[in-house]
Parts: sequence; structure tokens; C-alpha cells
Amino acid sequence: MKSILGVGNALTDILAILPDNGILEKYCLPVGSMQHVDADTGNKIWLDLKDKGIKYVAGGSAANTISACAILGMKTGFIGKVGKDDIGSLFKSDQVQEGINSMLERGKAPSGRCIVIVNKETSDRTFATYLGAALELEPEDLDPAKFDGYDYLHIEGYLVQNQRLVRRAVEIGKEKGMQISLDLASYNVVESNLAFLHDIVRNYVDIVFANESEALAFTGLAPREAVDQIAGMCRIAIVKEGKRGSLIKSGDEFHFVDVAPGVPRDGTGAGDVYAAGFLYALSMGQPLDVCGQVGSIIAAKVIEVIGSKIDIPRWKAAKAEIRALMGVEK
Repeated sequence: MKSILGVGNALTDILAILPDNGILEKYCLPVGSMQHVDADTGNKIWLDLKDKGIKYVAGGSAANTISACAILGMKTGFIGKVGKDDIGSLFKSDQVQEGINSMLERGKAPSGRCIVIVNKETSDRTFATYLGAALELEPEDLDPAKFDGYDYLHIEGYLVQNQRLVRRAVEIGKEKGMQISLDLASYNVVESNLAFLHDIVRNYVDIVFANESEALAFTGLAPREAVDQIAGMCRIAIVKEGKRGSLIKSGDEFHFVDVAPGVPRDGTGAGDVYAAGFLYALSMGQPLDVCGQVGSIIAAKVIEVIGSKIDIPRWKAAKAEIRALMGVEK
């Protein structure tokens, strides 16, 4: 089985499910966006949420993808940076427990955390992110030797707050002959870094994951036209339309993949684990439509739980469905 290395922000998710968007309005957080906040603002939001029932979960987009890949049985590694604190130690412990080669640097700032505010009625997710030590990850931390032995390189778009870092990562990946996968992460991240992302995708990236709003920000087009344009810039393009399914394009090959059945509670991590399922199936030599179906199976499980971690019974069910779909033994 092929292997995958992730580079991303090592963050702990602080999850809050609220009945309305009052907190978002108070802190001028656009619904469905990802906003960077400073330590003071992040602390104020956390204090406002503290008595509303919150949950702490190790997260971060690329780390979520790598975690799911590890559970599926792939050899995995992760490069990020945490603080010299309990949150950072717990983050590393979680990765090691999952069998991930956790190559975490230690920074000067506190470990990063992402406040995830979920609207109970609409399931919209809004992120207020204090990157902390994650922001201190620099190109100089990317030792090319750490990339050895991995077939795929998966990068989250949130890293473009440091364009030098992203460019160095994809340069190393290209030099090592890795298949490079990029998740565009958030529409406002795309809007703020459009020229850079276009350059990276055209010159380095093999596989692009985007949701509907990210694809619109990247191309200015509706999903069906957007997937065509993105596929003209890389080898495989995937545009996810939430409950309407996903679109996959590679060259002249096109597939629409419907969603797998699930009872939605929280969409946190759905895109991350979809990418994991897709890349896992791709690494196993499966056709593109099957890759999308595997991604959809796992995404359907994560939306049934609060946060980005699928419980053991749902993982068992997902693996059984995937084995049946791919026609492989246990």
C-alpha cells in the first residue's frame, strides 16, 4: 500500500453547537468562513462559549485527512508545529496513538486552536482560528529527508498564510516524485491568495479538492464548469457540492458521485475525510468514481458525529462498506 505525508496547521478544535448566529455577529465572523484571530480575540470568543457546552478535539484540516488515512491502513506522516504546552503534547500523543509518524516541531507561541461554531439549525460551520505555534512553521523546518518514503504529499490551503512555506513544500514534493494533493480549505483563503494558488496548482499540484464556494472563488464559475477549468490545470479535480454529491474530472473523464446515506449532525471534517477516502482508494488503484464513493462513505459517517473524529462503530461500518465496494478482502 502507498504512503502519504501531510503538512498542515496542528490545531486543537474547540467545538460549540449554537442555536443561532449571535456570536458570529458579535465578533463580525461571516457565516461559513474561516477567520484568523489574535490570541486576545480568540480568548474572548472562548470565554463567551465556555458555559455553552464545548468539546475539545485534535484537528486541523491536513491532520484530519492524515488521521483518516492512517485508520484506513496507509503509512502516514505529518509535519506541523505546536507549542511547548499540554495541548501540543496531547496533539502529538493522539497522532502517535493512531500510528502516524508525527514530526512536530516545537514553537515559542502556545499551540494553535480553532474555534468551530456550528449552527444547530443549518449545520453551517464558522471557524475562528488562532494559529499560535502553527504559524511559526517555516520553510527551514521542512527537511527534505522527512519526505523520503512517502508517495503522496497532502497540503491544506490554510497554509498559504505563509506562501514561502507552501512553495517549499511542493518544491520538495516535486523533487521527490510525490503526487501532490491540495485542499483549497476556505473561500476567503482562496480569494486572498488567488494568483499564488493558481501558480501552485498549474506548476506543482496533481490533485485539487474544493467545495462549491472554494471552486467559485478559484474560478468564478459554477461547480460543473469549475471542475472542468480546474482539471485543465492539474491531473484530477474534485468539486464537492455538499448534500448534492461531488464532481470529479481528469482529462476527458468525468464522474458525478452521489452522497452516501447519513444523518447529519455536524459537517466538521467532512471535506477532510472525503479527501482521505479518495486518496486511499486512488492509492489502491481504484477508478475515479470509486475513489469518490469511498470519500463519500467516510464523509457520511463523520457528519453523524460532533467534531472530526469518527467513532469506532462507524469506522467499522465504513470499512465494511468500502471493502464491499472495492471488492477486497478484510
